[in-house]
Amino acid sequence: MKNDLTPILLFVYNRPWHTKRTIKALQKNSLARESLLYVFSDGPKNDKDVDRVKEVREYIKIIKGFKKVEIFKSEKNKGLASSVIFGVTKIINKYDRVIVLEDDLVVSSIFLVYMNKMLEEYKVEKRVYSITGYNHPPKIMKIPKNYPYDIYFNSRASSWSWATWRDRWKNVDWEVKNFKKFLEIKELQKKFNQSGDDMTQMLINQMQDKIDSWAIRWCYHHFKHSAFCVHPVKSYVNNIGLDGTGVHCGNASNRFKNEGLNKSKEVHTPKKIEINNEIMNNFRKIYKTKLFKSIVARVLKNLSCLIFIKK
Repeated sequence: MKNDLTPILLFVYNRPWHTKRTIKALQKNSLARESLLYVFSDGPKNDKDVDRVKEVREYIKIIKGFKKVEIFKSEKNKGLASSVIFGVTKIINKYDRVIVLEDDLVVSSIFLVYMNKMLEEYKVEKRVYSITGYNHPPKIMKIPKNYPYDIYFNSRASSWSWATWRDRWKNVDWEVKNFKKFLEIKELQKKFNQSGDDMTQMLINQMQDKIDSWAIRWCYHHFKHSAFCVHPVKSYVNNIGLDGTGVHCGNASNRFKNEGLNKSKEVHTPKKIEINNEIMNNFRKIYKTKLFKSIVARVLKNLSCLIFIKK
């Protein structure tokens, strides 16, 4: 992309209030007016959603504040997984890299600066497969006081804002062809679960058609290639969709709410790309709590594709 800014992809469905908040926050970014915005609007799943999808589409028609806004509307309901795979593939094949948001993510005014900066910094580092602007809030995600950097590396990718490059995306095995072998080797499952006790079960549910998640397959792609996702120490993103309104999430808004978003343009990065064991131990604890397990159980019951990192 030379010196051009990374295009932004936004996936919307049937939540006009959330979509408006997402756009308004994005518009406040200093790089918004120089950035291309592609909006992918999925079609209604049933008659109940028709009016709300229509309301969202009326709103996205009038979005301003970006270099260019292009809208892709699906008349049929593809579902989030198919929509994301289709949309990202379409745009990344043209621009080489993308920044991706869903309709319930409120970002910091420095979000685009951070994402573009990290995409540039790690573009030739083949062990880094993705970037996210999200981190769990400090009340549940403990960072060592003496940790000197603004990002850390995690083998778990995130869907609550993310970015990647064409060469990392193009070879994803969405069919998970080696799944049978994965099930036969317990050590592989144990290793996959090092970024969260829920990972293997989520992949199993995906392959048994109990959920429809692009994100768990994206996480598995990272795992297969021993790749990393870059996470900020302080989040640039708050998820406002954990209020019971989303297709993929239950109500956990207080636990995962980021009160104050990161507004620092400075990002101090480690020289070595490696896991910080203390940070990852703290990260894994989040996925061992009774509350988290109850959230996952509810999500899976509702055929959701919730992926915290990561997300």
